[in-house]
Amino acid sequence: MNEILIIIFRTIALYWIILAILRMMGKREVGELSIFDLVVFLLIAEVGAIAIDDPRSEFMHALLPMLTLLIIQLIASYTSLKSKKFRDMMEGHPSIIMKDGIIVEKEMRKQRYNMDDLLQQLREQQIGSIRSVSYAFLEPSGNLSVFKKDEEQFIFPLITDGDIQLEHLTRIGKSKEWLLEELEKKMILDPTKVFYCSYEDDELYIQLRTSF
Repeated sequence: MNEILIIIFRTIALYWIILAILRMMGKREVGELSIFDLVVFLLIAEVGAIAIDDPRSEFMHALLPMLTLLIIQLIASYTSLKSKKFRDMMEGHPSIIMKDGIIVEKEMRKQRYNMDDLLQQLREQQIGSIRSVSYAFLEPSGNLSVFKKDEEQFIFPLITDGDIQLEHLTRIGKSKEWLLEELEKKMILDPTKVFYCSYEDDELYIQLRTSF
């Protein structure tokens, strides 16, 4: 009877503790979890299960790993906020699966993403023909983001978090030198001071950092 009461108490306590930890880790939809988030969640669940399965174990032995995982996740999240390179390393970046109605086979093989997956996700977005697709991005979460030719198009960011996106510059037929010259015309000599920059309607849209 005593062990049953301990299990009930620990279940209730762990419910609120894990809920608090997940709230502190930030708001994310389940389908948008990164691999790092998923690993943390699985480890927390495993630690919680051990504490409930073995009522004779010390409760703090379960709580301490959870708090450690929370600290690791908060540090990683803060670092991701400050560094795009770290964020890309931890969470990955979108892959272009389709462009102008053409399937990019090389990228699909690289991401181990097959035609059945692609066609299923296109059907889920009520897209009947691949020819109507302007761009399709496979997100790090596994979701497919699709832009149709007759809708508003995706604007490639040229600078995010102070980092110049050379690949995006190439896609719009521009160079790093061109971007730096355009920034200089607007009295911006250091691109790391730019939080976001894109090229829309033949002009740069720029948002500067408010803090470092």
